[in-house]
Amino acid sequence: MITASNILLASHGTEGALAAEDMAFKLCNKGTHLHHLIVVPSFWKGTTGDDWLNNGTTRDTFRRYLEAELGREVDEHFERVGQAAMSLEMDYTNDMVVGEPDECLLNASQQQHYDLIIVGSPRPRGKPGLRSRMITNSTTRKLTTPLLIVPYPDG
Repeated sequence: MITASNILLASHGTEGALAAEDMAFKLCNKGTHLHHLIVVPSFWKGTTGDDWLNNGTTRDTFRRYLEAELGREVDEHFERVGQAAMSLEMDYTNDMVVGEPDECLLNASQQQHYDLIIVGSPRPRGKPGLRSRMITNSTTRKLTTPLLIVPYPDG
């Protein structure tokens, strides 16, 4: 079995990301450092609902609402993964960034030395939800750290 002492986990709570989290916990030992990265795709940054919100005040209210909801969801993911990591006596840190998912993963992988990067596989066609394109051919060519792509769970 593979083990690593410093892991970068890119996870945001989808089914594929949950599979990546499970794998990270299986590969970690007591004392392993797990850095949890959540990338909020950059298109959320400009979401204002312009097509149906017809004045600046309403758009700003809607934007603040979206930011608060995204922030709440990110905090919930960090809390859930952090509690699991702490229960396994792991060292846990986290970071949330806004940008293009593949670029953010590459940037995060260069911020410190990691033994392994763990991500979930892309959502299969026909499954509802966003396909964020975190792993691209360009990204895999530029990574200098081993990458484990965990298969999407059955069912």
